[in-house]
Amino acid sequence: MHGAGNDYIYINAFDESLPGNLPNLARRVSDRHCGIGGDGLVLILPSREADAEMRMFNADGSEAEMCGNALRCVAWFLRNRGLCDSDELTIATPRGLLTATVLENAARTGSVRIDMGQPILAAADIPTTLDPCVGSEITVGDSQHQVTCVSMGNPHCVLFCDSVDTAPVRELGPQLESHTAFPNKTNVGFAEISDSSNMRLRVWERGTGETLACGTGACAAVVAAVLNDLTDRSVTVSLPGGSLDIEWPEGGSVLMTGPVAEVFHGIWLG
Repeated sequence: MHGAGNDYIYINAFDESLPGNLPNLARRVSDRHCGIGGDGLVLILPSREADAEMRMFNADGSEAEMCGNALRCVAWFLRNRGLCDSDELTIATPRGLLTATVLENAARTGSVRIDMGQPILAAADIPTTLDPCVGSEITVGDSQHQVTCVSMGNPHCVLFCDSVDTAPVRELGPQLESHTAFPNKTNVGFAEISDSSNMRLRVWERGTGETLACGTGACAAVVAAVLNDLTDRSVTVSLPGGSLDIEWPEGGSVLMTGPVAEVFHGIWLG
């Protein structure tokens, strides 16, 4: 399944048994030449405290705390496959229990809104050594860049640029991802403000590289834009793979609404 082009391989662990070495499985199935191909691996697991639990592994085998696009796909899958009988459901993640609302549920497509919780803005909790987190200067080689750091359950570093088309995503992205200012590494967003309610965004994802969309990255970019007085609190974020609608009511949770699509299902023989 994919959410705005952010594609993952999903295992229904309600029915399937899992191997012991999940990082190795994630690397193998994510390989776009010798495996299935995807941005990573997502497990849909039974939960005692929620309708399901989600675990997510990047393409390099590292386990991530959160993925917004994957969370929408998991919610849609649970509803579409009859594993949950309500359009309102809860999913356990390392971020905590998050609420999803299935807005559209067709045979192979849908639309889901996720309550992503409040953004984390304390440097130690993101985590980052940059403090303050808004408008900090970071040095990469011989150049300095102004960034805003936000966590949506996973760390993000957001840069504002004149054009995402010419932004050095593939050069600067990996340098910032593993910069010493980010003890757990970080996702890196390059945001172009179109107007007060529209933004373009490209994201270098930790452990994967540039992806067609990043749900938590879109949330973090809007939070960063609001904190820098660049946009309103309701923004349409256009990513290479599609658009996400992000809302951040004052004092409230970040709400993300976006598409879901099932591409195929099958049996992994590896």
